Amino acid sequence: MPVKSIVAAVFALVLAVALYVLVVAFWSYSSGERAGWVQKFSSKGWLCKTWEGEMAMVSMPGTTAEKFIFTVWDDEVAEQINKVMGKRVALHYEEKVGIPTSCFGETRYYVTKATAVEEIQLAPGIVVPTQPAASAAPAPAAPAPAPAEKK
Repeated sequence: MPVKSIVAAVFALVLAVALYVLVVAFWSYSSGERAGWVQKFSSKGWLCKTWEGEMAMVSMPGTTAEKFIFTVWDDEVAEQINKVMGKRVALHYEEKVGIPTSCFGETRYYVTKATAVEEIQLAPGIVVPTQPAASAAPAPAAPAPAPAEKK
């Protein structure tokens, strides 16, 4: 086999792998939002540093929490998450399938945005505010009873 054909085959293989990684990194299988409390968040990795986190999601009070394990690539998003730690948050994520190594993150779920949630929805139309209302007016006092008439 001539040297030129070996070099061409290696070049084609490297180009195919690079194209595959680019397509997988920028294409998302699904996207959505999940809400809960971030309970663990840290920067991990020997060579490729990513932020890895764990969020507890509770669907109904008194039920067992489901864990949502996620990865963050962007340091600005990691800063958003660190600011809302301890509060109920909504994380917008993209699910990426087929990423070749764990260097890009330990999970399939890549968070792109984090926002604090101000109220908890128990059912459609039934919400529980997480912070007390700032300008709650005091309840009106009951009217004084009318004096009894003497006959």
